[in-house]
Amino acid sequence: MSNQVNGHQPAADSASVSAVLYIFGATGDLAKRKLFPAIYALWREGYLKGNFAVVGLARRPRTDEQFRQDVYDSIREFARYKNEDGSEWASFADHFFYQSLDIHNLEGFRQLNETTERLERQFDIPGNRLFYLALAPELFGTVSRNLRGGGLLESSGWQRVVIEKPFGYDYESAERLNRELGEVFREEQIYRIDHYLGKEMVQNIEVVRFANAFFEPLWNNKYIANIQITLSETVGVEDRGGYYDHSGALRDMAQNHMLQMVTMMAMEPPSRLNPEAIRDEKVKVLRSIRRYSNADEVRANVVRGQYTAGSLKGVPVNGYRDEPNVAPDSVTETYFAAKVMVDNFRWAGVPFYIRTGKRLPTKTTEVVVEFKNVPENVHFARKTKLEPNLLVFRVNPLEGIYIKVNAKQPGSGWGIVPVAMDFCQSCQVGLNTPEAYERLIYDAARGDSTYFTRWDEVALAWKFIDRIADGWRESHDDLYFYPAGSWGPEAGHELLARDGFRWWPVHGQDEGEVVWSAARPT
Repeated sequence: MSNQVNGHQPAADSASVSAVLYIFGATGDLAKRKLFPAIYALWREGYLKGNFAVVGLARRPRTDEQFRQDVYDSIREFARYKNEDGSEWASFADHFFYQSLDIHNLEGFRQLNETTERLERQFDIPGNRLFYLALAPELFGTVSRNLRGGGLLESSGWQRVVIEKPFGYDYESAERLNRELGEVFREEQIYRIDHYLGKEMVQNIEVVRFANAFFEPLWNNKYIANIQITLSETVGVEDRGGYYDHSGALRDMAQNHMLQMVTMMAMEPPSRLNPEAIRDEKVKVLRSIRRYSNADEVRANVVRGQYTAGSLKGVPVNGYRDEPNVAPDSVTETYFAAKVMVDNFRWAGVPFYIRTGKRLPTKTTEVVVEFKNVPENVHFARKTKLEPNLLVFRVNPLEGIYIKVNAKQPGSGWGIVPVAMDFCQSCQVGLNTPEAYERLIYDAARGDSTYFTRWDEVALAWKFIDRIADGWRESHDDLYFYPAGSWGPEAGHELLARDGFRWWPVHGQDEGEVVWSAARPT
């Protein structure tokens, strides 16, 4: 196939991947919605060519033909490239194979190794093997030991394992899980995936910060008043009630996505442009985050909420306790907001406000940098109240950056109004932009661990989160309720108001909308 498809082509420093990709949990939702579409997009864009194979693994019996039909249906429903006319489908599907596997049966792994050796000969693959464990975390240790026992880690090429969150339930369980993986794999072979780190605008934060001379001199506590990170969802728990009721927003979103975004905003420039140097700087941020010392500090700096019945866009929706598989007296939080302080030389005194929640009015992920205002005795400030300057990263669903500045209102007089200067990335490249899983699968296959989390990152994040969970365990009196369709409990707004700030409005849009909003915060 051509190396350029539909105007897309691999970057100059990119190369096609030659490996066997193993999808454990191949009949699950993650594989259907994310992994198969990502692999297809990599193939369409030339990052996968002829010398690769994908082996689907799960307990239920399937033939290769049935598995390929599953992949086809997945791509038709979820992929960026829909393969509407079926062209070239056979040449792609011929690389997919299925094996029914009981992960507790070592003999099954030996058979898998025999299948792999046959596929490596068939497709001229040099012994490279990527194991994607789309499984429950408690199964990681068993699978790892059987991969070793079955001979799958003895190939002439590289072997890497990709694991999904949740990576543990707290520090203790995460440490135990890491110890089990460490019995089989070296740290540099383990790729802990956080799909938010694969998003275009999250990765763009580093470029905007470090590649523009007019940002770095201002990126400190002398010029920045606060940073706000919002990750809001309109959906409830849907069919994940059983999992979510034991996890909640704190563990499901804050421990990984939210703290990772804090590190991207607060990290120092890396000494070298390599994965370990970048991850070293993120670890320094996590070490500098102030941990709450007792339950009183948790209550003063953290807000937890749970949605009740309400409406979204005029449609009535149930409260959390009425969702399937949720306990009727559940105290699990569906909303989390916190004031996070990074106690280092650059950020001392600057609050990072983070919030995430379900059944909020808008699906969006945004990062707002609020700069300190000009002195009140400046000539223009005496004539009218000036709004602070904002730098906003729009991460999802549409991608872009805008800067809000103050300018003279057209006409006579000295009216000053905020105006927004927009960069809309989605408008430039269209909605058919690469998905996070495409980048991360490709990065793992070529050994680039930049946007995967290292064990010390995971450990430090859990140690911060555990302090909050411990504070909540003492009492449930601080669980606030908010109607579905609102922006969370009032306590979440008071968290900023006490410091003289407010949440800036976010302008995310529903998935599928193609109009870029240039609306200005007011």
